[in-house]
Amino acid sequence: MVNLALRADFANVAGLVFIMSSKSSGDIPDIVIGRLPLYLRSLRRLQNDMQIVTSSHELGERLEISSAQIRKDLSHFGGFGKQGTGYQVGFLIDRLEAVLHVNKEWLVAVVGAGNLGSAISHYRGFQDRGFRIAHLFDISPTKIGVRLGDFVVRPIECMEATIRSEGIKIAMLAVPAENAQTVADQLVAADIKAILNYAPININVPKQVQIQYIDPVAHLQRMTYYLDD
Repeated sequence: MVNLALRADFANVAGLVFIMSSKSSGDIPDIVIGRLPLYLRSLRRLQNDMQIVTSSHELGERLEISSAQIRKDLSHFGGFGKQGTGYQVGFLIDRLEAVLHVNKEWLVAVVGAGNLGSAISHYRGFQDRGFRIAHLFDISPTKIGVRLGDFVVRPIECMEATIRSEGIKIAMLAVPAENAQTVADQLVAADIKAILNYAPININVPKQVQIQYIDPVAHLQRMTYYLDD
């Protein structure tokens, strides 16, 4: 279950980065931004299969999104293909990476070194996708100083200074629900601009801070609505 949640992180974080950087324009629906990382993921799979050209119809079949919707979404950002010839896969990847601002490397701070934080620290799915886990923080004396994967868990007391000094703008919050708001406040004070929150609780942040939620239980409950008793 953790791995499934982590596989969704790239799409969520990519969306966070774009919204954070372009929210002032206010002319592109958030739902459109949310689909762009899905297009990018599918295009990378096509590229891995050595495919050079694709079409909105092919992408639509892969993603169960209408080809008309895909063309409309992409039209917000300029012309990416020619009618009758489709899209050059490599070119469209480059353009979408630029749109989402993942053609650079974003440092990410992870707060919480429990089971989930440990899984994140070992996960390699962020590599070569525009993100690099920079630090892992925790408040527990039994975790501070412990090596998890490539990281030594650092005390939360040094979190704000570290984030500021290294210019980190994105954080993943993997702490218990009762601690989430307090830690989020500390992250905002450290000038974090985007938070991916795993805690099963909504947290309050200023308007200029983007936040996304990953709650596996909520997704399970959404699915069980469609299941027979």
